[in-house]
Amino acid sequence: MTRFQAQLPVYYWEEPETSDAESAPSLRVRSCTSGVTVVTPQLPSGLAGEARETALRALLDDFVGRTPLAVRWYYTPMMLGFSRHLSAQCTVYDCMDELANFRFAPPELIPLEQELMALADVVFTGGYSLYEAKRDRHANIHPMPSSVDRLHFAAARGDLPEPADQQPLPRPRFGFYGVVDERMDLALLAAVADARPDWSFAILGPVVKIDPADLPQRPNIFYLGGKDYADLPGYVAGWDVALMPFAINEATRFISPTKTPEYLAAGRPVVSTPIVDVVRHYGGLAGVRIAATAEAFVAECEAALALAADTHGNWRTEVDAALADLSWDNVASRMQALVDAAIGAKATRAPVVPIARPRNTHYDYLVVGAGFAGSVMAERLAAGSGKRVLVIDRRPHIAGNAYDHLDDAGILIHKYGPHIFHTNSADVFDYLSRFTEWRPYEHRVLAQVGEKRVPMPINRTTLNELYGLSLSTDAEAEAFLASRAEPVETIRTSADVVVSKIGRELYETFFQCYTRKQWGMDPSELDKSVTARVPTRTNTDDRYFTDSFQAMPADGYTKMFAAMLDHPNIDVMLGVDFADVREQVSFGKLVFTGPIDEYFDHRYGKLPYRSLSFRHETLDQAQFQEVGTVNYPAESYPYTRISEYKHMTGQVAERTSITYEYPCADGDPYYPIPRPENQALFKRYEALAIGTPEVVFVGRLATYRYYNMDQVVGQALATYRRLAEQESAGHDVAASVAAE
Repeated sequence: MTRFQAQLPVYYWEEPETSDAESAPSLRVRSCTSGVTVVTPQLPSGLAGEARETALRALLDDFVGRTPLAVRWYYTPMMLGFSRHLSAQCTVYDCMDELANFRFAPPELIPLEQELMALADVVFTGGYSLYEAKRDRHANIHPMPSSVDRLHFAAARGDLPEPADQQPLPRPRFGFYGVVDERMDLALLAAVADARPDWSFAILGPVVKIDPADLPQRPNIFYLGGKDYADLPGYVAGWDVALMPFAINEATRFISPTKTPEYLAAGRPVVSTPIVDVVRHYGGLAGVRIAATAEAFVAECEAALALAADTHGNWRTEVDAALADLSWDNVASRMQALVDAAIGAKATRAPVVPIARPRNTHYDYLVVGAGFAGSVMAERLAAGSGKRVLVIDRRPHIAGNAYDHLDDAGILIHKYGPHIFHTNSADVFDYLSRFTEWRPYEHRVLAQVGEKRVPMPINRTTLNELYGLSLSTDAEAEAFLASRAEPVETIRTSADVVVSKIGRELYETFFQCYTRKQWGMDPSELDKSVTARVPTRTNTDDRYFTDSFQAMPADGYTKMFAAMLDHPNIDVMLGVDFADVREQVSFGKLVFTGPIDEYFDHRYGKLPYRSLSFRHETLDQAQFQEVGTVNYPAESYPYTRISEYKHMTGQVAERTSITYEYPCADGDPYYPIPRPENQALFKRYEALAIGTPEVVFVGRLATYRYYNMDQVVGQALATYRRLAEQESAGHDVAASVAAE
């Protein structure tokens, strides 16, 4: 990174080298002209396992003992084993490939990556496909697609001396450089070479993890070995077309090849197999040809060869425009800004440091899920009953869907959409008050109807503004709504609820399209409980909720959860799945807060859930909208609402952060879909749960109920009290599904 190179020493710790000599472990240190110091451990051969880790840890401690660390930057989780104990201002996981999918990946790679994800302050991925696969595993993860040193490779467009080993190769020439391993489609290479024996194929790079004897041997295929980075433009200058004959397999599923922009910067058309990120970012360029079969690959090579001969064509102009912003300097600047932001945010966040592995040999309770249900249960079991508790969560953070964090602008945002706390339960409010101070906040929502924004839920002001009325009393508003209401003989669905109270026009304006977007189905297909949650008022109260207690945690939800889990009897493991932990951890009883159907391996089929996706934006203006949330009920808007967090947090800043909310069918389960057939399916799982010993199912997902936050807290407190009473009475705690 430019800033660190300018202000702090940068050390690159290489993979260890081994020697047959029985010498003591040592370090080879060399300085590069870039300012980076390369450190290479030297280990005696035969050193493996814990002995190898111990030797590396000792070498590292001796080296960095004199060097303060600003950033720990990991390009592989395999180096975590001997370095996890080091402290730094920021930990970065630079995940450039899905290493677990590579041939001969060590079995410890996956658990080490889970641990690194939990420790990292910021994660970078080597492309969008890899980002999409991992984005739910870290709260601060960013795609960094491959970029290019354009000036370095643009030299290939001029006259460069022909490398001696490539000079004898007949023209036309098709070239590839890179590691030759399981990611290369060797059968494709052989088939193309057989189809066109008059073409020459120059393959540059080391052969790794495959037997060189397995390489296709043809008179027109030339394996030239590994080359220095500085020499690559000279080789590419002698090619007519650049190739990327990648196999389509697990090892290439998420790759974003750097060589694509490098070949293009060198002025060579590219022929590639359909790698997702190549198609996504470069497939629209005339200079990039995509082919999935050997026959098609030959045809695209012929087209690329004709393109290369067209010296007056504009395809290179198109390429240069596409590469204009793809410089390593730009990538480095973006990374630097994110690292700086992570360091700044870390100073203001609660010190939640997940343990890498269980500290105890046995736990009284294993709690699956670190959201409201799991955290309340864990705190009560630990503080109220003295139990040793391990809390795990597959996400890399605590607080579940209520997780909040400071974004790059310093605004406290909710990663999973706005969470507004409200309750009529003094017990619930008093309990949570043990772990947070509160900021009084009454949520207000407007609905965008045409060019107007009117209060939601519907109240007297809504009716006056929408219809140009001057209703002045509750009675007048009630009479107006009654005049529009349509009698429904038997109220069964959400549509029946609304139409019977306020009529079809208001139903269609505010509820029908919004519900279709939110739930993926018409209100006439949903249980009456869905729209019954949203009242209609005849007064001018424009608060979204009317509960006795309405407030936001003063320092955010995440800090409240951190305080809740800050108990000597509680350990926390993040970024791990229950399936990975259940056989590795000794525990007495289980509290499960995940989807109940998932626990039983979807024996009767999956319970239907509705999911959400979010688009977070930071704007260069102090305020975006009048209230915390604006609903968009019309179908012309793809999102259902936009929320602005400064209304909720009370922060004062020159910039503001907002979130667009998009309901969707796929993704994390958020809302159980309330339909009779879904409830019937849940009852089958509930019967399994009741017959499962030593397991307590609690929370929205585990009990398939559409609970608010306070209701989940109340359910968890009631469940704990029942467990405590049973244990104090000497009864074994049988399986249960938390009662409503």
